Amino acid sequence: ANCQRRLLTNTIDARLIAVDADTGAFCQGFGNDGQVDLKAGLGDVPDSYYQLSSAPLMAGTTVVVGGRVADNVQTDMPGGVIRGFDVISGQMRWAFDPGNPQDKQAPAPGSTYVRSTPNSWAPMSYDAAMNTVFLPMGSSSTDIYGVERTKLDHTYGASILAVDATTGAEKWVFQTVHNDLWDFDLPMQPSLVDFPVADGKRVPAVVIGTKAGQIYVLDRATGKPLTQVDEVPVKAANIPNEPYSPTQPKSVGMPQIGAQTLTESDMWGATPYDQLLCRIDFKKMRYDGLYTAPGTDLSLSFPGSLGGMNWGSISTDPVHGFIFVNDMRLGLWVQMVPSANKGQAASGGEALNTGMGAVPLKGTPYAVNKNRFLSVAGIPCQAPPFGTLSAIDLKTRKIAWQVPVGTVEDTGPLGIRMHLPIPIGLPTLGGTLSTQGGLVFIAGTQDFYLRAYDSGNGKEIWKARLPVGSQGGPMTYVSPKTGKQYIVVTAGGARQSPDRGD
Repeated sequence: ANCQRRLLTNTIDARLIAVDADTGAFCQGFGNDGQVDLKAGLGDVPDSYYQLSSAPLMAGTTVVVGGRVADNVQTDMPGGVIRGFDVISGQMRWAFDPGNPQDKQAPAPGSTYVRSTPNSWAPMSYDAAMNTVFLPMGSSSTDIYGVERTKLDHTYGASILAVDATTGAEKWVFQTVHNDLWDFDLPMQPSLVDFPVADGKRVPAVVIGTKAGQIYVLDRATGKPLTQVDEVPVKAANIPNEPYSPTQPKSVGMPQIGAQTLTESDMWGATPYDQLLCRIDFKKMRYDGLYTAPGTDLSLSFPGSLGGMNWGSISTDPVHGFIFVNDMRLGLWVQMVPSANKGQAASGGEALNTGMGAVPLKGTPYAVNKNRFLSVAGIPCQAPPFGTLSAIDLKTRKIAWQVPVGTVEDTGPLGIRMHLPIPIGLPTLGGTLSTQGGLVFIAGTQDFYLRAYDSGNGKEIWKARLPVGSQGGPMTYVSPKTGKQYIVVTAGGARQSPDRGD
């Protein structure tokens, strides 16, 4: 029969597709001739404003999808609804609308899901024993302006949300940033681990890293932290009517990766000249540490909205009790620019953080100007490493080892390739893969390599040249024909490099 074995995938233009795994033909009984329109119920939704950036999640007989809503465009954006569909028929079983979480049905004709709500664009996780889906949540539009956010926006923004896979009913929610003004949304798949606690016991836990360099360990059943989380006082900026939170969470019971507070002595350069200019620029900016809120003056966000930890997710070695995280250390300078042109919107693209000038935030009295905190040579202004791979011992909750990842072989000052294998440590984006044989693999670096590290000490075991860089995490399989284990990685081009694959 058709589609006894099926593959399900999302497309960037917001379709959920089911195909026969043996023939590639569309599953005619799924949705509308094998496809489900994921823009249904969203209202006005230009292609660049709503896209699918992660694979669908199989949760029993339910396939769950979220969606990416473009950052820093306007206050009126598509909603961040998460939906569960029947894996056979494609019929929607439930919808979790962060603006109307009690109503699990599709909106009535002519209506939409609540607009501009937090979304879930990163990969999700599923615990079959608990029948629970764990969702990494983003922030409501426009990301860095929270004046018009609702109580529910403040509940679900930048949080981990647990819902029942069959009904979509909320089980718990834990917030990692209050009134997120930094684009510190949760960018990775939650990891399910058995976490060691007192008396040799283990608690089913969900572990996630954040762009703010924090690692949270939560009880999978309740959402309560299993390690210490403090609410620390933070300073406000000067945006009128902004509901600044007086405190923000810090996961002090786990290592914080790449989230150090910078000082003038951390400024660095390839020459004394660019180091001096970086020091001057640093002194010009308002900087209050990790949670420096954006205002109309020039301020520094470190780590910026790129991370910290980003898309790659955490890998786990349950035998040795390690987790492995990779990070990038890139600051951003930010300035909110008063603007009388409240009717103009940005395109929804990814160029905002590259110095394209003041980008209008339609519906607000501001535009935003952001750029990476780089020297005149195009190098991050703080001292390296700019990206690392870290092993964290879950028993001691300490860093077991940390090594810089990536060389300047395929990059360099002013965009000139240095062709030097100097292990300075460059920003990483794709995640890691750990194996029971004691290896950790990573390819998400700025140079074009897949690397294998000893999971016990961080020593590089081997590396293999790729045609271009990679943003993806490696995967592995054992061939039924040869019995050999293979590592597979996509190599379409690194984010900061102009080189692209086929």
